[in-house]
Amino acid sequence: MTVHSTLQSYIDAWTQSIEAISGLVAPLVEGEWNKATECPGWSVRDVVSHIIGTECEKLGDPRPIHPLPRDLFHVKDEFSRYMEVPVDVRRCHTGPEMTAELEYTIIRRARQLRNENRAPQTKVRGLMGRETTLEELLQTSVVDIWVHEQDLRRALGAPGNLDSPGAVVTRDALLASLPGVVAKGAAAPAGSVVVFDVSGPLEFLRTVRIHAEGKGTIDSSISLGPTVTLTLDWETFVRLACGRVHPRAVKDSLKVEGDKPLAEAILSHFAVTP
Repeated sequence: MTVHSTLQSYIDAWTQSIEAISGLVAPLVEGEWNKATECPGWSVRDVVSHIIGTECEKLGDPRPIHPLPRDLFHVKDEFSRYMEVPVDVRRCHTGPEMTAELEYTIIRRARQLRNENRAPQTKVRGLMGRETTLEELLQTSVVDIWVHEQDLRRALGAPGNLDSPGAVVTRDALLASLPGVVAKGAAAPAGSVVVFDVSGPLEFLRTVRIHAEGKGTIDSSISLGPTVTLTLDWETFVRLACGRVHPRAVKDSLKVEGDKPLAEAILSHFAVTP
C-alpha cells in the first residue's frame, strides 16, 4: 500500500516546512543559536531542540532521562515540563551538533512517512501518551513545525513561507478553534456575530455566530452590522492565536470595531496553542 491520499498533503506540508527550517539554521554561527524567540524562555537552539525531540518521539525513540533545573520560569505545568526535557538536554550542544542531529532526524522521519500505509483514522500514540488518530497527529505535526518555522524566521530576520502548504494547514486548524474562542472562552451572548477580517498572504474573512443554545459556528458569509469586527494581518493573527504576543503589543496591527468589552474578552482568550 502507499500513503493514503488524505495524509499526503500533510506529509508534503511537513516536508516543506522542516526542510525550510534545516535551510534556515544550517549557516548559523554559534552566537545566532542563542537568539531569543517569541516562545517564552526558548532560543533558536531551543526551538530546534524541541523539533528534534518531538519528531524523535514520533519515531519511537526513548525520551531522555534528564532532571530539569528549578529556575526555568517558563516551565509551569506538566505539559511544559514534558516539552522542556528534550530541549534542556540539548542546551549544551554546539551548532554543528544541532544541525547534524536535525538533518539525521529529518531523514529518518521522512523515510517513516514515505512508508506510512495505515488509514487516516488509525488510533496511534500521541505526545504524552495520549491516544489520537494518525490524521490528527500529522495535522498537529504540520501546525507545530510551521509555527516554529515562523518563530525562527522572526528571530533570525528571515521572513517567508507565510502562504506555504504548512500555512494553509495551520490556518484551517486555527479557524476551527474560533467558535470555541468566542462562545466558550469569551462567553459571547447568544446572537453575537464576530467577524475576523484577515489580510496578507493568506487573506480571509470569517464570521462566528453564537446561536440560541450558546454554540458557536463559523462560515465565510458577510454579516451586516456585526457585534465585533477584528481586522488584522495574517502574521499578527498567527502570533496572537499561538500565544506569541499579547494583544497590547500588536495594537498598531489590530483594528477593533463594535462591542469593545466583548472584543477584549475574545482577544484575552485568543491563544489556542499550548
